[in-house]
Amino acid sequence: MSLPPLLERLRLPVIGAPMFIAGNPRLVIEQCKAGIVGAFPALNARPKEALDRWLTEIEQALAAHPGAAPYAVNQIIHKSNDRLEHDLEVCERHKVPIVITSLRAPHEIVPRIHAYGGLVLHDVISVRHAEKALEAGVDGLILVCAGAGGHAGTLSPFALVGEVRRFYDGLIVLAGAIATGDAILAAQAAGADLAYIGTRFLATPEASIPERYKEEILRATAADIVYTDLFSGVHGNYLKHSVIAAGFDPANLPRSDPSKMNFGSGSDAEKKVWRDIWSAGQGVGQIDTILPVAEVVERLAREYAAARRRLQLG
Repeated sequence: MSLPPLLERLRLPVIGAPMFIAGNPRLVIEQCKAGIVGAFPALNARPKEALDRWLTEIEQALAAHPGAAPYAVNQIIHKSNDRLEHDLEVCERHKVPIVITSLRAPHEIVPRIHAYGGLVLHDVISVRHAEKALEAGVDGLILVCAGAGGHAGTLSPFALVGEVRRFYDGLIVLAGAIATGDAILAAQAAGADLAYIGTRFLATPEASIPERYKEEILRATAADIVYTDLFSGVHGNYLKHSVIAAGFDPANLPRSDPSKMNFGSGSDAEKKVWRDIWSAGQGVGQIDTILPVAEVVERLAREYAAARRRLQLG
């Protein structure tokens, strides 16, 4: 499909996935300046009053770079998120170009974002979730497939893209162990329009995570990723060694209690998950060095161009 005008000027067909703890204005600004969509979860701005300051910082920085890509803010639409209304009002005031919604179909959100001309993209892990999001009027779907970092599904990217394309010809963003330019092109070949890349940007100076987290990213492989719903109530992928360090046996993790899911501003447990039990996708085995965001995007662009040449796509 043809991309929305807002996304036509991207250097690469990539959205930087919003990452708990790691996402911050500096990371987003550098991603946008490098030519891809930069994104962060609204809940990363703590206290909630910081969100207005973060958006102002991003907007001022990007105003000095007219060719920069647009930015996005992720909103967790869950009943435990007691900041949602506040954060939405701030995003409306700033006219955030792209809002990424998660965990529940954004029926109440879409009209508010569309009112000022913004786009709404929604995370889904199944056909049923995709159908519900489309009923809500979203502008695009983010298919979070097996191997993606953070909250992810279990379906193969090829399976989910193929099934969704049977009834939807709009914007699709694909997530699932995409860490190279080759994988970006593969996502497009499978039927997606854009790739969703998170874990690769953890290994950058701009990501606001501990150095030991970044070092673990460099030494980990796909075999070091644990898939569980224990820590947040939603299934996700985590680094095995951080799970062990937190006192758990990765081979014998209990199931979570969904009723205890909490994405609120006062959730000590939720903060502990992303601070001490580290998320990563199965693409970690392809990450071998810490590079500035600009260099990561440059490398992805070279790999993407080389892949196109190998397939004689120009």
